[in-house]
Amino acid sequence: MARKTTWSRRVGSRLKLRNLEMFLGAARAGSMAQAARQLGVSQPTISDAVADLEGTFGVTLLDRTPRGVEPTIYGQALMRRSIAVFDELEQGSHDIAFLTDPAFGELRIGYQEWLSPALVAPLVQTFSRQHPGVILHLDNLPSTSLQLSELRARRYDFTLTLLPKAFVGDDDIETEVLFHDQLAIAASLESRWARRRRIDLAELATAPWVLAPPDTWNASELSAAFQALGLDMPKATLITMSEPLRTLLLKDRDYVSAFASSTLRGNAERFGLKILPVALPAHPWPIGLLRLKNRTLSPAGERLIACARQVAADVARADGSAAGYRAARPGSR
Repeated sequence: MARKTTWSRRVGSRLKLRNLEMFLGAARAGSMAQAARQLGVSQPTISDAVADLEGTFGVTLLDRTPRGVEPTIYGQALMRRSIAVFDELEQGSHDIAFLTDPAFGELRIGYQEWLSPALVAPLVQTFSRQHPGVILHLDNLPSTSLQLSELRARRYDFTLTLLPKAFVGDDDIETEVLFHDQLAIAASLESRWARRRRIDLAELATAPWVLAPPDTWNASELSAAFQALGLDMPKATLITMSEPLRTLLLKDRDYVSAFASSTLRGNAERFGLKILPVALPAHPWPIGLLRLKNRTLSPAGERLIACARQVAADVARADGSAAGYRAARPGSR
């Protein structure tokens, strides 16, 4: 209690949000002059606000250099907390608006592009029908590491990703496994492979392949399947991360490519593709939802996550994987 009273008397009663906002602006811009232009105030006002904060905390928050300003270790600590403060206040504003008008809301979601056909597009369609007034911002964040960085910067409410093999989560990240995916091989409905009732993987070793980059789950799983037969990875005609490009290229000649099974279930015919009858080792990989543990989501955000769980359960049932399974591991929900 004494510590709380001391903080309240020494810092809490003197702290002004406007000063905190100007400090954060200067720290992010690396320049008091630039922060002043962005916030529409004079440079001395920014300097006074930072000086007032430094007096309140009794430490130097910004080092002044010929190039501008840089946060000290104390400034970096205050920056992290300040970002959280303003983010929570913004979320509180959204909560009040949402409670006043349930049709209101604005959410940001990061995802991996290849999840679009099976998970992201159905999620948006289902949620938007139920809450047409909620604005969704969706951005392709291709790697889990990038998603974690963006989540910690509080730029996204949550993200959707294929979880890396060794991923166990972190203390500040909440991990929820939505469903498990597997690899499938596809070719054009017009290709010679589409007419076959059974195909041994070894037969495809010399086929023209459109492959994902070597460092992806897709490529590593395919390589492991060929290695299990004592065969090298097939030679690629083209290597690309883009699934839309791969689906387009497969319509020409007898190209084959590997996709996530969930991408093709219910979508293969629309893409002009057929899932080939190739036996692959059963090796399910988790598709997960990541969010910050210490970030309060708006009611709209919680409803979107609930909708994601339902859509994922539908995907899991259609794909024959464990519907709605959630891994019991550190950092998991």
